[in-house]
Amino acid sequence: MTDKGMSEEGMSEEATTEVVTRFAPSPTGLMHLGNVRTALLNWLYARKLGGRFLLRFEDTDASRSEAEFVEALKQDLLWLGLDWDGDALFQSKHAGQHREALDALAEKGLAYRCFCTETQLNLDRKLATSRGLPPRYSGKCRRLSNEESLQRSESESFVWRLAIHNVNGEVRVSDALRGNVVFARRDLDDPVVVRSDGTFTFLLPNAIDDAVDGITHALRGDDHLTNSAYQVWLLEALGLSVPTYVHHGLLLGEDGAKLSKRTGSHSVAELREDGLIPQALVQAMTRLGHPNIADDALSTADLLQAFDAEHILRSSVKWSNDEMWRWHTRLLHHLDADALLPLIKTSVPAANLDFAKLIAGNLERADDALQYTRLVDAEVALNEEAQAVVDAAAEGFYTTALQLWQGSTDTGWKPWMNAVKEATGCKGKNLFMPLRVALTGVVHGPEMSAVVDFLGKEGVSARLQDLLDS
Repeated sequence: MTDKGMSEEGMSEEATTEVVTRFAPSPTGLMHLGNVRTALLNWLYARKLGGRFLLRFEDTDASRSEAEFVEALKQDLLWLGLDWDGDALFQSKHAGQHREALDALAEKGLAYRCFCTETQLNLDRKLATSRGLPPRYSGKCRRLSNEESLQRSESESFVWRLAIHNVNGEVRVSDALRGNVVFARRDLDDPVVVRSDGTFTFLLPNAIDDAVDGITHALRGDDHLTNSAYQVWLLEALGLSVPTYVHHGLLLGEDGAKLSKRTGSHSVAELREDGLIPQALVQAMTRLGHPNIADDALSTADLLQAFDAEHILRSSVKWSNDEMWRWHTRLLHHLDADALLPLIKTSVPAANLDFAKLIAGNLERADDALQYTRLVDAEVALNEEAQAVVDAAAEGFYTTALQLWQGSTDTGWKPWMNAVKEATGCKGKNLFMPLRVALTGVVHGPEMSAVVDFLGKEGVSARLQDLLDS
């Protein structure tokens, strides 16, 4: 590797005006809400500006990376509507460039072997703390000659560090939200970039991959700000292109702590299994920390039009599962019957389009359809609340209701209800509720006129007869 660029894969030195972002997960687990935010913001940024969005798997941790997680992450992205450009990329394919970059830095004296044991490092940290200094690496191995370092490496365990810490100088991180973020090198450590087992840490491969892949903008949490300083220094030292960063505020749980499974985080697979409409997650996540999006922006196209990275909040934001499910309910009510039917069929296999139209406005989640199963199966047992209504009905109520229904030529809800009222003397809830429960199996639901039209002559008779036979 030279200062001019990288010898492999033909990475161009020329600056490009096309925006290129990336989502670079490690395939070591399922996609969670933090991943969703990173992927979504990078996707929105690229699509808004007519650029490209790349998917790159950082799979250099061979002991933890698994092919099943690669496929799961792909499926989750597609389920959310976050398509990527070109084939998925793999960090492991850039292994040669990672080693080449390390060799180039070492040749310049900008990377060095460190032989300090963990015990020694802990003692050095304690000593620094006792003197009121930051618990930073002391830099003692930077003073080793190349000959001594090479000789010791033949028999001793070591890591590789970047020689960044210095009493003079600074590193400037170009950030679209924060302007130039300046780090004094005296405040930066000499970070480990290669572990004692020879594997790379996050810093170097991630930076080199961004250069190789032509990434122009990287959107990520502000907990990466210091990492960005190290990576800017590294890329500039190698004469490579540095992305513009967008460090947004962190995603927190509702308790203000870092979002985790305990504080409300979920895998996308879990949310999909729970019947969540994917656009509900996209809506809730896009609006989080982006307060200028209108409430009536219901489509992805609407979100893209409203999205502006410069308006993303720099402060931390709190996730709300309730808000996500509110969006789910709202979007559920906007689905037409053709789109709704597959969602409710998982709970009610006998559902049809007319059933979907009838109950659509009464659903908060797709599996709420289960409570209306009596509408498609006259013999479904009543729940405890509905059975209590039946038990409290006036004596002979259902016999009279059935006789009046079967003997009438007018099969509308209101004429029948009025006839039952006149014959039984029941009124109000004592009239209305027993009829609703008999036909629908629940105490709340669709308009009864629509229920009667849906069931028809035979359907109403079958449900009344079922109660009389039970």
